[in-house]
Amino acid sequence: MTNDNPNRKPVVVAAIGASILMLIFGLTYHVLAAGLSAPLSMTPIDPAALEPFPMQIADWTGEDIPLDEAEAILGKIHAEASINRRYSRGNGVKAVSLFIAASGTTAGTLVGHLPEICNVMAGSTLTDQRSVELPLKDATKLPCRVLQFSRSRPLDGEKKTVLYYYMADSRFYGNHSQLTWCVRRGPTMVHCIAQVQIVASSTDTGPTDAATAVVSEFAVDSASAIVELFQRIAEDQRSGQSHKAPEEN
Repeated sequence: MTNDNPNRKPVVVAAIGASILMLIFGLTYHVLAAGLSAPLSMTPIDPAALEPFPMQIADWTGEDIPLDEAEAILGKIHAEASINRRYSRGNGVKAVSLFIAASGTTAGTLVGHLPEICNVMAGSTLTDQRSVELPLKDATKLPCRVLQFSRSRPLDGEKKTVLYYYMADSRFYGNHSQLTWCVRRGPTMVHCIAQVQIVASSTDTGPTDAATAVVSEFAVDSASAIVELFQRIAEDQRSGQSHKAPEEN
């Protein structure tokens, strides 16, 4: 007697597909981690190094958000310095989450939180991914990855858009391949590696296209401030000093 339940077939197919995807992501992680394991300047960044990043970016107003232990982002990355903030504008009509993690020792520590892997492991489905170059105000371009995720359970219909890129000192890199090339070309010449993530959910911005537009807008508005911050950090690393937040009087 056979028990072919047609309602079970989509579930089985989805489970097999997810397993294959996780295997591919796992292999990709180990390859990338090996490629980025070379030491950098070997000077750890001060934990407060990112705190001077401004709370006001154009017409975006920021606030610090505690890094939830359940997310375990900092633990996965083992970053030496990080910030986790929410920026909004238009009385909160548009909002994004900003996460920046930085290391002065090895680039491989940042591979511990590859958004394509960690969001899928957390139960989300990757529905779209693309590489883009955003034009900046100084006529340069910001290379980055834009990912879209959906999640049916436990939050029905939840959608999330993640824009991320990397920095080596004050230069932008849009993916791991570009970052690996930079580190392998001259690891001891690199003083600071960082990962920047900008996230918007459909609950904050409405449709997926609107979320993509919002993360892109904030990426463009914040790019110059991020460059300036990491220029100062790299200068301090070269001089053997840790970049610390200014003391309040």
